[in-house]
Amino acid sequence: MDFSRQNLEKYIDTVVQGKASSADFSTEACLVEGPVEPFTIVIFGATGDLTTRKLAPALYNLYLTGAIPDSLVIVGAARSRMSHTEFRDRIKTALIGTDMSMWDRFASSLYYQSVQFNSPDSFLALSKELQTLEKGLNPKGNKIFYLAIPPSFYASVSEMLGKAGLSLENQNGNGWVRIVVEKPFGRDLKTATDLNETLHRHFGEDQIFRIDHYLAKETVQNVLMLRFANAIFEPLWSRMFIDNVQIIAAESLGVENRAEYYEEAGVLRDMFQNHMMQLLALTAMEPPSRLQPDFVQDEKSKVFRSLRPFSEWDLKESLLLGQYSSGAVDGKNVPGYREEPGVNPVSITPTFAGIRIFIDNWRWHGVPFYLVSGKRLAKKMTEIIICFKKAPHSMFRGILGEMASANILTLGIYPDEKISLSFETKNPGARVCLRSVRMDFDYRQNYNGPVLDAYEKAIIDCIQGDHMLFWRQDGVELCWSFLDPVLEDCENCADQGRRLHFYPAGSWGPEAAESFKS
Repeated sequence: MDFSRQNLEKYIDTVVQGKASSADFSTEACLVEGPVEPFTIVIFGATGDLTTRKLAPALYNLYLTGAIPDSLVIVGAARSRMSHTEFRDRIKTALIGTDMSMWDRFASSLYYQSVQFNSPDSFLALSKELQTLEKGLNPKGNKIFYLAIPPSFYASVSEMLGKAGLSLENQNGNGWVRIVVEKPFGRDLKTATDLNETLHRHFGEDQIFRIDHYLAKETVQNVLMLRFANAIFEPLWSRMFIDNVQIIAAESLGVENRAEYYEEAGVLRDMFQNHMMQLLALTAMEPPSRLQPDFVQDEKSKVFRSLRPFSEWDLKESLLLGQYSSGAVDGKNVPGYREEPGVNPVSITPTFAGIRIFIDNWRWHGVPFYLVSGKRLAKKMTEIIICFKKAPHSMFRGILGEMASANILTLGIYPDEKISLSFETKNPGARVCLRSVRMDFDYRQNYNGPVLDAYEKAIIDCIQGDHMLFWRQDGVELCWSFLDPVLEDCENCADQGRRLHFYPAGSWGPEAAESFKS
């Protein structure tokens, strides 16, 4: 930079004094790095809720923005009988309310194939159909197999793909081949290990994409950028300056139509083994030497290896479980968890959990991380709150009667995608009166380009073979190793029911949560 007086004054005017207009900032869309090759995506479970709510809209929006090519083949695969036309009508209904100007062209890429998930003949028929559909559209035979199906079918579908030769890269008419697996990745360490062994029988680790859509949210990705691209934060990011970290993922919805799954999973399997542990890792990890998938995954795994194991005494002090009872959310009366359709009327499945975690390494030793998540809370909200230590100086003693308030850095993930920093200033006047003020930054500020939602970002990364925002096998197994003792204690202890704290729907959780973080 030229630091002549003229340029320095211009720099101060535009940046420091905030006189820059939005036109001075780049609004270039950072959608895709380089051209995207033609590809085929096969969605197993194409008649399910995930496909219509998330995957179909994501693919269509990518098509609208030009992030994926016209030479696209999308094959819906499920056990139901359905024609191509019926499948297209089903997807069109799911897209109602969006810009349909490109629908006709997009619809010509949609096809349907009935598949029985444990039938070798079905998968051989699928392979032949793919070869026919790809002619002239996907000459390299690049393929993505997306498992939008219940976890109980993951093993059989991956086995059938392998036996049909569909998992082989650069063979049998295939180019690159990738398989996308939705969470949960097992229900404990053993089942997670078994699933990984099954997937690896036919797919290499570089072919497997274990998706956690939380990681693809723009604001989650920006945790790394905030920490490592700004010199003002990273030197303070340690036990020397931080008192505690709070990671909150609150949901206002109940179990909806997922009662059968939730009764088996509960909040710990549903949220903590995946979403919450990833937010923890991003907040606590060391800076990778390069911003590349394996380097980032290595640093996450170091965090998981450094988690302090729970002893029986620690667990009683560091785990709070709850279940929602009837109440009101957004002014509407809602039933309690035990009154939800499909739920055992005496269920002791937790819908709320708070865990106090310690990371035993040089950076974080002694700093508590509070992870809190629950259903039917007051609002849907995800935040990472960094609570700095109070200023230790004695200069205000006798004037304020107490120490100045601590600085708090809040990383808003949802619904407010922003960064907030609180700090102390003096009130105007002759007396010394401190007040807390806040600086806010909104992620949408001075940006007018298109924004990818979480599933759009995840699909693009999968197409480009980028594992940065996906789980790696060792990370999955390390997290289960840490949580297995917690789950075993929760599910096998004699006083399991007595340890469950009830809270009214629409509140912020059990009353005991108020003192949990004290």
